[in-house]
Parts: sequence; C-alpha cells; structure tokens
Amino acid sequence: MKDEGGKELRDLRARTKDFALRVVRLYQALPKGDGVAQVLGRQLLRSGTSVAAHYREACRAKSNPDFINKLEGGLQELDETDLWLELLGDAGTLKSSRIKLLRAEVDELISIFVTMIRKIKSRG
Repeated sequence: MKDEGGKELRDLRARTKDFALRVVRLYQALPKGDGVAQVLGRQLLRSGTSVAAHYREACRAKSNPDFINKLEGGLQELDETDLWLELLGDAGTLKSSRIKLLRAEVDELISIFVTMIRKIKSRG
C-alpha cells in the first residue's frame, strides 16, 4: 500500500485533491442559467470533492477496518460522481471530451481504491 516514506499515500492524496479541483472547475464552467445543469452540478461538486476528504480520513484511520471503511466511502462518492458526470454529458451540458477525461480519472481512482481495499483484506 505504501513505501517506507509513505510516498504512495502522499501521491494519492495529491491526486484526489487534484481531482476535486478539476470537479470544482467543471462546476464553474456550467451554464449559470440552466437550472438542470446547476442542480446536477451541485451534486457533482459535493460527491466529487468528497473523494479527497474520504481519502484523507482513511490516511488517519486507527485500524485496517477503519481504513477500509473510509476508502469504501470514497468508492461510493466516486460512483456517484460518475453518475452526475454521465447525466451532464447525456444532457449535452458540456463538451463530452471534458467529461470523458474526468470519467477516466474516476475509473482509475476506483481501480486504485479497490486494489488497496483488497490488499488490506487479504492480509487478514
């Protein structure tokens, strides 16, 4: 999960924060006069920024079960974020290329979180 200096944890901490900032910027780019876009955007903003918060909480976990619980919370937020991105794309609110990039990052973060959870669970 991490090397002796905690490098992997720090890298993922920065990556989840960067993801949150990308979600914030996408929200800021949504049309202000489109009520549906704003409602979906607020949901996206909440779930997308929560991923970094869940990961930071996991880094402070006192036990493996607590660590897993926090990561699983992050997984739920990632899945929800993917839904809001999908809906924004299907509604034609933003360019699909911008949404595709964020959805690709969602998929990668899900894979990372799932791998971390499996490693911890396999240790017993």
